[in-house]
Amino acid sequence: MVNAALINALQIGLKAEAERLGFVAIGFAPAEDDPLRAARLHQWLDAGHHGTMGWMEDRADVRQGPHSMWPEAASVIALGMSYAPATDPLALADAPDRARISVYAQGRDYHDTVKRALKALARWLVAEAWRLGLAEPQLKVFVDTAPVMEKPLGAAAGLGWQGKHTNLVSRTHGSWLFLGAIYCTVPFVPDQPHEDRCGSCTACQTACPTDAFPAPYQLDARRCISYLTIEHKGPIPDEFRSAIGNRIYGCDDCLAVCPWNKFADSAARNRAFVPRAELVAPRLAELMALDDAAFRKLFAGSPIRRIGRDRFVRNCLIAAGNSGDQALAEPTRDLCNDPDEVVAEAARWALNQLTTSF
Repeated sequence: MVNAALINALQIGLKAEAERLGFVAIGFAPAEDDPLRAARLHQWLDAGHHGTMGWMEDRADVRQGPHSMWPEAASVIALGMSYAPATDPLALADAPDRARISVYAQGRDYHDTVKRALKALARWLVAEAWRLGLAEPQLKVFVDTAPVMEKPLGAAAGLGWQGKHTNLVSRTHGSWLFLGAIYCTVPFVPDQPHEDRCGSCTACQTACPTDAFPAPYQLDARRCISYLTIEHKGPIPDEFRSAIGNRIYGCDDCLAVCPWNKFADSAARNRAFVPRAELVAPRLAELMALDDAAFRKLFAGSPIRRIGRDRFVRNCLIAAGNSGDQALAEPTRDLCNDPDEVVAEAARWALNQLTTSF
């Protein structure tokens, strides 16, 4: 028989411990699969909007809901850790010799930081349940690398709502939340899902440089700059190259223009995500010159490291081609015979852009 009073005490303590560990948002949702969420996932995949992210499709049957992955789960604990920026993410839009790196990637790798905190919270949960005399809970922790729909689950747990840009929006923390989840066998009292507060606003849709939103609340990843600069492995399609501008890793435009972000306080940001000085406004010429060893050294402990030197330099070359900066012609020319053909092709394109715009 479930002891409601003890579970309530555990739930209250869990919220306090999550805050101590650096989470600024926590909510609880039932672990049952939601047919509507599952249907939307399959519609998105059927439309091909996941691009070359085959892992999204390969495990869609598990991704569609908590019970599809783990039938014994009773609750989902959804958590958010802030990375709210202290400065305008769009500030470098008119600095073509500089590279724009998405806010989330300017500090430490969130996978490591969030997972470490999730594991600590999970250990606390097991120990506290034992102290209260409850059955030992079984649990699983997730942050981004497992087939889990963190954003819909965060919305179901009341952390915020999925905005028209498809990202979670919090009334308190805006869109600047790293999300994690704990599936567990404890039947916690669920929170109410958050009301959608986008209203008639279309700022994120209008701001997208590549028209990646075929409709509100829908994202075609194949057109998204974050996808193109991070997930896409081959040459970047010509139709998107000019629109990429000087963005070399990710894109913050749809988040940065969201009116709800005016409430986000950078003081709530986890200190692990304070930007590294060398990644705030790096010079394109210096990044283009990186070989594999230098790339790995510079981005040690950064999520950027996972895309590798070749894909990263490819992105820098697209930005160089868009810059109109003749000082970048020589380092671009040096890469025209790069051993990686994708890099070499991007260099030839960029050099052509620079020499014909002179």
